[in-house]
Parts: sequence; C-alpha cells; structure tokens
Amino acid sequence: MKKVVILTTGGTIAMVKNEQGVVPYDKGNALISEIPSLKNLGVKIEVREFSNIPSPHMTPQKMWELSRTIDEIQKDDDVIGVVVTHGTDTLEETSYLLDLTLKSEKPVVCTAAMRNIGELGTDGPRNVYSSVLTVLSPQANQMGVMVCLNDEIHAAREVTKTYTSNVATFDSPGYGPLGIVDEDNVIFFRKSLTREKILVDKIEERVTLIKTFTGDDGKLLKYAAEIGYKGIILEGFGRGNVPPLVAEAVEEVIKEKQIPVIITSRCFKGRVYPVYGYAGGGADLRKKGAIMSEHPIGQKAKIKLMVVLGKTSNLEEIRQYFEPNISRRIILHEG
Repeated sequence: MKKVVILTTGGTIAMVKNEQGVVPYDKGNALISEIPSLKNLGVKIEVREFSNIPSPHMTPQKMWELSRTIDEIQKDDDVIGVVVTHGTDTLEETSYLLDLTLKSEKPVVCTAAMRNIGELGTDGPRNVYSSVLTVLSPQANQMGVMVCLNDEIHAAREVTKTYTSNVATFDSPGYGPLGIVDEDNVIFFRKSLTREKILVDKIEERVTLIKTFTGDDGKLLKYAAEIGYKGIILEGFGRGNVPPLVAEAVEEVIKEKQIPVIITSRCFKGRVYPVYGYAGGGADLRKKGAIMSEHPIGQKAKIKLMVVLGKTSNLEEIRQYFEPNISRRIILHEG
C-alpha cells in the first residue's frame, strides 16, 4: 500500500499545559497517530519522530539533518510524500531550507498548531489532516515545499508568521496562498515562479542577522565580522537603505574581511533595490560591495545565505544567487 510519512519535530502541536505552562508532551507526538480521519484516506499513514523540541530550539544543523532524512524517506517508491509537523515560531525557516535543499520533488508539506493539545479549539488535528490531503493531491507534485495551516496552502519561500497568537497567522504578503483545502478538496490557484534549488553537501551555520535602526553607528556589524561570522544579513529600511555610519561599516567588512553582506528590508512586501545614491542608500551600498536580496524578509535571506555558503564563498558568485534580476538590469543599463 502507498503511504504518507508524517515526520514529527515537536512544537505546540505536540504540547500540553501543566503547572509550568505549555510544555512538550511526555508521550511525544502520540496525538498525531490518533487522528481518526487519517484512517479513511486509502493510504497507509506512518508516523516517525525526528525530534520533540520547541520551535525556538530548532537549529540550522537540525534543519539540515531533517532535509537529509526526508530525502532518504522519499527514496522509498511506496512513499507518496511527507508531512512535517513543527513549531510555528521557526517553521518558515525550516520549510525554506527544505525547499532549497531537498533533492526529491515528491510533495513535502509542513504544518503546525497555534493551540496546544488540551486547548479549546486546538487546530493541530485539522492542520495535519489538511496537510495529508495536500500531499495526496496530484497537483502537489513539482510545487516545492509547502506550508499548510488554517486550510491555506503557502509556498515555503513566500510564507511568514504574521500574528503571535491567532490561528490565521501564516500569510504570504505580496503573493497570497497557493491554494486552499475546502472540506476534503484541495484546490490550487497558482504555482510559484520564484522557487529555486541549491543542492549542497553542507551548510554554513555562522551567518547572522542584524537589524539596523536610526542612529546605528555600525559597531554591531563590525563586531559580527570580528567574532567569526562568515556572512551577514543586514535588515535595512525601505528599499534597503541604512544610516551613513553603517554604510561605512559595510564597506569595511566586505573589503577587509571578504564577508558577504546581504541587504534586506524591514518591509515584508516589495524588494530592495539600488535606487538611492546618498551615503547609506541602496545604490551607495551596492557600490561598496553589498549584495541586494531580491527576497525582502531577513530570516529567509539568512537561510539562503547559509545554503549558498555551503557551495561558494566567492562574493560575485554569491551575488548571482541573490540579485539575478538586479544584476541583469544594471548590466543592460550600463551597457
């Protein structure tokens, strides 16, 4: 019989409330295998525990190990696809790393819960059921890694957590969902044209994310380079602009340390672009050697840089991964 593997990692979906607060359930992910509706889908449901940790305890190395584990599972001809249960806090990072690095194109759907097992209206069982239905949809093939919660299906590259507590927390600002689950029907509206594969044998964990602010003097950026980070994501304002002293620090870090500095924005819609030529403007930063990330969200750029650094440390090669359209446009303009 064909099967869907549910690979559990922990998170609120596998937690209960006690006198200490909401904590991991001591029986692991037992709830997952007890969802009655999963027994009526005509496929074998196999539950495997990868870990049982809170979402903030997830690390890049564990994400990488999860990617390797899923590729091994997908080698089984009887496996239709995989559902990954996870905590919501870092789900978007894990799903994006999987999307970039998985070799298999069989469906992978990540899901979670905003309410713990014992909470009124817990959303975990429905989210798992909808995710399995998504894996079983013929249209799910070649869609990349997806995130399914609250009966919406999102692309891993595009989705982000937008609300601290609401069950409708996951959204894809500027893009919208790929589709929905309506009762037992999976309906896709579109396919993402921006996803990519970066197949590597390792990742570089020593990448940091720094958010700039008014009056920033750039010392945090320089300190990050001094203590051994191999890549820096700098979250700027608007189109990717920063205070002038930060711009000076960017130039120093790139030229003296040969460390890539990737510019993102605190805006979660649109993209950074080298428009402004004043000190600290996006065009000024790019002349100083900074790389403009076409994906604005900092935590996504961080995941991507960890993967890219597993392949190359050459600054211009890294640039091609982050700003292919920007580079092409500037070359055409200058030519």
